[in-house]
Amino acid sequence: MSKNHKIKGASLINAFHDIIWPRRKLILLGLCLILLNRLSGLALPASTKYLIDEVLGQGQLDLLFKLLGLLTIAIAIQAGTAFLLTLLLSVEAQRLIANLRTQVQKHVLQLPIRTFNDSKTGELVSRIMDDVEGVRNLVGTGLVQLVGGTITAIVAFIFLVRIDVIMTTLALGPLLLFGLASTKAFKALRPAFRRRGEIRAEVTGRLTEALGGIRVIKGFHAIEKESEIFKDGVFRIFDNVKATLTTSSTITSLGTLFVGFASVLIMGYGGHMILQGSLTLGELFSFTLFMGFLVGPIIQMSNIGTQMTEAFAGLDRTSDLLAWPSEDDDPLRTKMMPAIEGHVVFEDVFFAYEKDKPVLKGISFEADPGSVIALVGSSGSGKSTLAGLAATFLTPDAGRVLIDGVDLATVQLASYREQLGLVLQDDFLFDGTIRENLLFARSDASNEDIENAARQAHVTEFTDRFEEGLDTFIGERGVKLSGGQRQRATIARAILSNPRILLLDEATSSLDTESEALIQNSLGQLLQERTTFVIAHRLSTIKRADLILVIENGQIVERGRHEDLIAAAGRYYELYTVQARI
Repeated sequence: MSKNHKIKGASLINAFHDIIWPRRKLILLGLCLILLNRLSGLALPASTKYLIDEVLGQGQLDLLFKLLGLLTIAIAIQAGTAFLLTLLLSVEAQRLIANLRTQVQKHVLQLPIRTFNDSKTGELVSRIMDDVEGVRNLVGTGLVQLVGGTITAIVAFIFLVRIDVIMTTLALGPLLLFGLASTKAFKALRPAFRRRGEIRAEVTGRLTEALGGIRVIKGFHAIEKESEIFKDGVFRIFDNVKATLTTSSTITSLGTLFVGFASVLIMGYGGHMILQGSLTLGELFSFTLFMGFLVGPIIQMSNIGTQMTEAFAGLDRTSDLLAWPSEDDDPLRTKMMPAIEGHVVFEDVFFAYEKDKPVLKGISFEADPGSVIALVGSSGSGKSTLAGLAATFLTPDAGRVLIDGVDLATVQLASYREQLGLVLQDDFLFDGTIRENLLFARSDASNEDIENAARQAHVTEFTDRFEEGLDTFIGERGVKLSGGQRQRATIARAILSNPRILLLDEATSSLDTESEALIQNSLGQLLQERTTFVIAHRLSTIKRADLILVIENGQIVERGRHEDLIAAAGRYYELYTVQARI
């Protein structure tokens, strides 16, 4: 789907404008094919009158061969058009689903970090993969069959009226009642389908969390508890499905009931007319078959209507998700970030995740290009939040964060982040090889650059022992590597990206003493000529920082170099001496 054709809403008008109209030529071809398909299907009931009244009744053998030839051609047309319809429209429907999933996934990745803090990963996955599935009925055979069924019903109705107006009126009465009942049922189904999507997303979110935290579940013997939570979710889905199935089944059963009533009326009235000589046997048979071609599409349209209702419910949720503002939707973000020197200024910065619960309160400091800023303090003091503001993952509620005099709130994010490097505490690695994870930082890096980065971070210390070396598969989140190995790989990834602003969040927390000694020199090279924010408790990193900020309760309570803060014997001295005793 092109950028100019994003879903704007799930109403019929918007769905027509955004999904159907861009594919109007293909759908028009589909309508022509379905028209041919349905008209050729009417050859059988149309020929029945002549077969009974003239071939069998009057012995016209030559007419029999003409009818058989006509039916053979009609059957061939039916088969060919049915094949082309599936080939053209079903394939296009799947292409649409793929495009929509791509569009929604890209939009989700562009949402602010706050959104991911408030939403379950599995829930977002479900919305990306499941909610768009139903739109195949808007472009696929569902929509065309709906239109084709309407055309078939209209043509069949014309034939029925030509045979007998009164008998047609008697047959249509029960069908009109069925139509009214179906309309009310579809109004009830749409919110039910929407709710099903919400429940499925919630259950998928919890399941994704459980699988990601399987070690915690097993370690705390919480399998039964987690199973009960999942059971509750899937049975809520079951209750929803049961309700929609009951409604859908009611529609189908009513269709059978009203069609049965119509058949009884036709049989009674038609038999009476034959006995009176006002209707031939061939005409009654032909009427009955045409009645089937009128009723069949109506019953089919009730099923398609259910599918279309489900599709619109999915589009409702997809539209809601696409309406969530992305990071780049801020009209203030108009500037391109030039090449960064690294002069950082925080001007009276305030930030809160929840209203009236500030995490940072009036943070102000200045750091020269190429300097190392260490953030220390007790857990929950606001260190990671401050680093998140420097990374543009968060935006201040008040105050400014300036890089080389440019307010980060006015910068196009891609132009800044391409000069940003990260080594995070959770040392996140993707499923794949070590080489692929390093290339994530710079996809055009040469093998020589990759080897150098791996060597500087001492990744080769362990990959040289692997049969596949850097091409070793490491599993989801790098589960096949130790904590220290994963962290060295993330440091190598940061070295390869060659950033101007670097964030180290507990970068050596998973390293043993020997491993940390191996990479301290590499970190020293990585820190040269770039401004670095370090969140760490390891004294070796903190001691050589150019500026240490001691943060408590969202405020800077002390600042300076290591020696000065030790001499001041304040909060930093307390933290330092406590750790030194460990």
